[in-house]
Amino acid sequence: MKKQRNTVFGLAVSLIAICSCSGFYLPGLAPVSFCEKSTDECQTIIQLFVNRLDSVESVLPYEYDVFDFCTDEKEKRPSENLGQVLFGERIETSPYKLSFKKDESCVKVCTKSYAVNNKDDKKKLDFIKSGMQLNYQHHWIVDNMPVTWCYDVEDSQKYCNPGFPIGCLVTPDGRAKDACVINAEFNKKNTFYVFNHVDITITYHSGENEGWTGARLVAATLEPKSYKNDKDKPTCDGPPMEVPGDLTSNLDLTYTYSIKFEQNNAIKWASRWDYILVSMPHTNIQWFSIMNSLVIVLFLSGMVAMIMLRTLHKDIARYNQVDQDMVKISPARNTSMSYEDAQEESGWKQVHGDVFRPPRKGMLLSVFLGQGAQIFIMTFITLFLACLGFLSPANRGALMTCAVVLWVLLGTPAGYVSARFYKTFGGEKWKTNVLLTALLCPGIVFADFFLMNLILWVEGSSAAVPFGTLVAILALWFGISVPLTFMGAYFGFKKPVMEQPVRTNQIPRQIPEQSFFTKPLPGIIMGGILPFGCIFIQLFFILNSIWSHQMYYMFGFLFLVFIILLITCSEATILLCYFHLCAEDYHWWWRSFLTSGFTAAYLFVYAVHYFFSKLQIVGAASTILYFGYTLIMVLIFFLFTGTIGFFACFWFVNKIYSVVKVD
Repeated sequence: MKKQRNTVFGLAVSLIAICSCSGFYLPGLAPVSFCEKSTDECQTIIQLFVNRLDSVESVLPYEYDVFDFCTDEKEKRPSENLGQVLFGERIETSPYKLSFKKDESCVKVCTKSYAVNNKDDKKKLDFIKSGMQLNYQHHWIVDNMPVTWCYDVEDSQKYCNPGFPIGCLVTPDGRAKDACVINAEFNKKNTFYVFNHVDITITYHSGENEGWTGARLVAATLEPKSYKNDKDKPTCDGPPMEVPGDLTSNLDLTYTYSIKFEQNNAIKWASRWDYILVSMPHTNIQWFSIMNSLVIVLFLSGMVAMIMLRTLHKDIARYNQVDQDMVKISPARNTSMSYEDAQEESGWKQVHGDVFRPPRKGMLLSVFLGQGAQIFIMTFITLFLACLGFLSPANRGALMTCAVVLWVLLGTPAGYVSARFYKTFGGEKWKTNVLLTALLCPGIVFADFFLMNLILWVEGSSAAVPFGTLVAILALWFGISVPLTFMGAYFGFKKPVMEQPVRTNQIPRQIPEQSFFTKPLPGIIMGGILPFGCIFIQLFFILNSIWSHQMYYMFGFLFLVFIILLITCSEATILLCYFHLCAEDYHWWWRSFLTSGFTAAYLFVYAVHYFFSKLQIVGAASTILYFGYTLIMVLIFFLFTGTIGFFACFWFVNKIYSVVKVD
């Protein structure tokens, strides 16, 4: 047993090493070479793209053009994949024109003028002020790599943020908010300071001694600054650009930039994301905490498995011994009492005639199982591909695109699993079963998503999915997923009913009075604690990635936690199922699904805690959006974990009642 645990632990550590190392680099992504003179092998112009602006204080992202910034006269939008559209990314070209190895200083981009008596100008300026008040962040892209703002934090560490703020605010009571704390000159009360200048530094790796032409970009950083420039001849020095809280005179905002190039051959192109990922906050704590959590979960899993194996082994040996004694010893001997005594010790054998009695609401349970199987396979394949590096941060939107496409193509397993169990439960309304499998849970998710999208449309957010994309999603659902679900259901109903190891009695057995811990609700509530314990650390960083706009890249650990989650859900459900059968409660079908599925309830509670303790979200729209999207995650996680527990318990019950001889 010890040797087996060591082997499993060694495989786990190997998986971490392989997946974590390969997670930084996207296989097949071709590097782009730059040189001072454009040739067939390299290019001179470095295109700077701008993405949506977002904030940790608001769920609503906005397109770059919504703010009154400088725009590109020949604006072009690169093609966006489905994942980028669903996440609200809106990438477009910028007016910042960069040429390789051409250092420039204080280059004017444009000037925006605001008249105090013009309502449109006042509205545009108020929107920029609102963005500064909520700490909205720019997101720029160079060579498919984020332009980062690197600054020193506590303990002399450097943090590289893949975004930089529009500006900052000093409140009427003189309190400097957000980025205003970095400059002592930002001290005037009730004043906004716009970051209208950026110092850009682009680091490249020269290919002179590498066997390839030109140079490859390995880092792009900037430092935002605020200068009150003359609109005709900007100098990029002097006092900061102040925007009064109450505008009383005309205002001119001149945007400028400076750029310099640095050579650094120590940084390889394949590892150019490392300086961003390594500087993520609490990265070292994350590694230690996850490892600690995995060791604890592995230990608990081993304990549960050992208890189950030893207990079941004793039960099976005792029952087999009783059966042999009853054959050898004369009926005149009072052997029936020893048999009854053995049965009273563990009553799971006494319910053999009822344990496979079809459950109530078998239609709904079979539908949940079909959808859960579809989500499980989709999650496994997606995480495996992400672990190999195909869905790294360099490939924007690939993770969501992969998940959606896989879900659409996995309608066949959903229909097959649902039909097989519904037929086993004795159901006859096969049409209703297939339609519910194809439409019920996806319909709930789509209805929630559509309502959230309406709010985004009303708010004018870039995260609002265009009508054409919604039609495309519906086409994928009804044109591909639904027919595949029908095809899977056809093969599922065509198969014979699953054979059970024991016959079911015609008259249901009366269930004795249960203790508090063997009643359904306490058992279900306790069943979700252990699975949640193995995911809550990863859950914190996943929520940070979604709502705090931090990059998530540790797919190796996530895949390992996924495997551990499967083990803990299975073992916790099997353990509680065994206790309930010993208490002669044979209603295990729904209980096995809900026991591990209740982990989703802990997920929701943790999301509520995260909202009030970690986030600074303000506004009714942002709050509704947060909980609306959280409910989608909770539903998907409920189906996922519930299906894992059910299949584990289904295998366990079939196994014990087929091994033990039952008269």
